[in-house]
Amino acid sequence: MSHSKSNAKIVVDHLSIQYDDGTESLRAISMEILPNQITVLFGPAGGGKSTLLRALNRLTDLVDGVRVTGKIYLDGEDLARPGVDVVALRRRVGIVFAQPIPLPMTIRQNVTYGLELAGLRHRGKLETALEKALRAAALWDEVHDRLDAPAVALSGGQQQRLCLARVLALEPEVVLLDEPTSGLDPISTAKVEASLQEIKRDYTVVIVPHSVQQAARIADQAAFFLQGELVEYGAGKDLFVAPKDKRTEDYVTGRFG
Repeated sequence: MSHSKSNAKIVVDHLSIQYDDGTESLRAISMEILPNQITVLFGPAGGGKSTLLRALNRLTDLVDGVRVTGKIYLDGEDLARPGVDVVALRRRVGIVFAQPIPLPMTIRQNVTYGLELAGLRHRGKLETALEKALRAAALWDEVHDRLDAPAVALSGGQQQRLCLARVLALEPEVVLLDEPTSGLDPISTAKVEASLQEIKRDYTVVIVPHSVQQAARIADQAAFFLQGELVEYGAGKDLFVAPKDKRTEDYVTGRFG
């Protein structure tokens, strides 16, 4: 079954994920994730959003006792087929977590570390990549004159954007973000959101937002998850204004959740 006719970057095809303890995280999810858009996965806690996010670069492999059925295609290729280089996959599909964890090094080394690990030694190219990634993460103006300061000296909001820059330095095709602003103040949150609008020109962005308000602000496409089910999926401008499903409407208007 080839998905080459679709212009989707990622196709999720009847994906179900079940844990050994019987908790079923996702039930037969099918959706297409479009390139150069911000797709938000939102809904109450425990709905399976983070599980789906982690399945998109096979971080679910790292969990013991998890059963995955169905398929995920990236550019038409099955992510679970034998012989997939998972390390290479995770470079193509990068992830930023809720808790920013900078490496115990300088700001500069945090961003160039992955590139050096991948064999890039050319100073000039590293400097170019460093500036490009920090600009894309809306951090360059704040740190360009102290790149050799320790990353831990940055504020929480800056650390989160540094983690985004670290992912962007590897020039992935897809950027996954799991509640990246949950611990941040409104100004830092706005800066992260602004950088997402910027980077979607070059990347496909999939994000679990930390609130419905954030989801509504940034979504090009929005998917509402409830107890492992994909209830509704569509353009953000429609889904938050005129949801088709009563459950989506109740959640978006704050009647529950």
